[in-house]
Amino acid sequence: MRKGILVLVFSALCLCSCKKDQKKTDTLVDSTNKPSKVTLNSSNGAYQLMVNGKPFYIDGAGCEFGNIAALAKHNGNSFRTWRTNNGKQTGKEVLDEAQKNGLMVTMGIDVARERHGFDYNDEAAVKAQKERIKKEVLELKDHPALMIWAIGNELNLRATNPKVWDAVNDISKMIHEIDPNHLTTTPLAGFSKQDVQNIKERCPDLDVLSIQYYGAIVKLPQLIKDYNWTGPYIISEWGATGHWEVPLTKWGAPIEENSTVKAANYLKRYKTVIEADTKQCLGSYVFLWGQKQERTPTWYGLFLEDGKETESVDVMHYLWNGKWPKNRTPQIQSFTLNNKTAYDSITTKSGKEISALAIIKDHEHDTITYSWEVLEESTDLHDGGDKEERPKNIDIEIKTNQNGTLRFKAPKPGAYRLFVYAYDGFDHAATANIPFKVI
Repeated sequence: MRKGILVLVFSALCLCSCKKDQKKTDTLVDSTNKPSKVTLNSSNGAYQLMVNGKPFYIDGAGCEFGNIAALAKHNGNSFRTWRTNNGKQTGKEVLDEAQKNGLMVTMGIDVARERHGFDYNDEAAVKAQKERIKKEVLELKDHPALMIWAIGNELNLRATNPKVWDAVNDISKMIHEIDPNHLTTTPLAGFSKQDVQNIKERCPDLDVLSIQYYGAIVKLPQLIKDYNWTGPYIISEWGATGHWEVPLTKWGAPIEENSTVKAANYLKRYKTVIEADTKQCLGSYVFLWGQKQERTPTWYGLFLEDGKETESVDVMHYLWNGKWPKNRTPQIQSFTLNNKTAYDSITTKSGKEISALAIIKDHEHDTITYSWEVLEESTDLHDGGDKEERPKNIDIEIKTNQNGTLRFKAPKPGAYRLFVYAYDGFDHAATANIPFKVI
C-alpha cells in the first residue's frame, strides 16, 4: 500500500460506524466541474473511502452498456467499466453520463492479458502499452465523476509471468504522478495466496485491491484472514453462481439457476460477505447491470435483452434503500419439462411431444404473460468474460401455449435449452431455462 495516501484521522470504531451509516448520501460529484479528490482514511486496520472530504461506501454495479439512469433510480452511487472506450461511448461520454446521474466511476483501463498472447518479457510492448495508457489517463483525469482507476481486469487469470505485476505497479506509479486526485486498483479473478504475495511484493503502489468472486465468495472472509491481507479491498465483481461452479447435465451442459434462486443468492452473499466486513471492504460492484451472452443470454445480467428487470434488481434496490420496490418482480416457484427439472438430464426423441410448465408467483397479483424460446446449447465458449456469440434460436412446432404451459414437438437431434420469460406488465420479468437433449 502507498503510505502517503492514507490519512490517519479516524478511530477504527468511527470508521466502521461511518461505513454502516453512510449508505444514503446525496451525490458527491463536484458540481463545479473540478476533479474529485479521493482519499483513504485508515486507523487500526479499518478503512474508509473519502470523496471530496465525505465518506463514500460503494453501492455500485458493473455497467459497460447498462441503464445508468436506472442505477441512479435504484439508489446505486457508482459504477465500474472495463476500458476507457467501450466502442460505443468514449470515456468522457461515460463520465458525463455518470455526472448527469450523480454517480461516481471506477474507470477501467484495458491492460493486455498473457492469456491473449501478450508477452510481458517484451519491454518495447510493455513500454508502448504504458504510453497508450498515459494518454487515456491525461484525457480523463480531471473529470469530476472519476473516482478510481482500475488497472486491467483479471490479469492473474491463467497468467504465469509475474512481470505483469511489475507493469501494473509502473502504471500505478505513472497515474499517481500525473493524477494526484484518484486511487488505483487492479481487479483479480478470485483470490489466492500467490495473488496476495504478488501484489504485496510487486505492486506496492496500488491503493486498493479489487477481488472478483461468484459462488465461492462465501469463502472470502476466511481467505482474507488466511492469506493475511490487511489492506482495503473492493468486491469489483460478484453475483450469480458461475457457470464453472454449477452441476452439469450428463452431456456437459451447465445448469443455470433460475432468476428467483439467483436473487436469493445475491441477497445472502451480500449480507454474509460484503456488508459483514465493516473494516476492510470499501463496497462492491454487482455484476452485471445490463445483459450479456455468457453461456446463455440470461446467466449474469440483472436485466434481460429487452431491458426488463429481473428479481436481482429488486434485491439490489432493497440493499441500497433498506426497503423493497413498490412493485416487485415475479418469482419462479417451479419450472419443469416432462415433469422433470434441469437436474434430471432430460432427453427425448425427435418429433416427440414435450410438455413444459412454469408456476409463477407475483407479489401484487399482476397479470402474467409468457414468452418461450428454444436455443441451441452454446458452443462458442470462452473464459474471463470474453465475448461469446448468442446461440441460434430454433423454430419449434407449438401445440399449446397458455398460462405457463407449453407443449411442442422436439426438434431434430441435438442439445438445446428451453427458456421461459414471465412478464408482469411493469418492466419486470422472471426467467428460467432447462437444458434438454434430443436423440
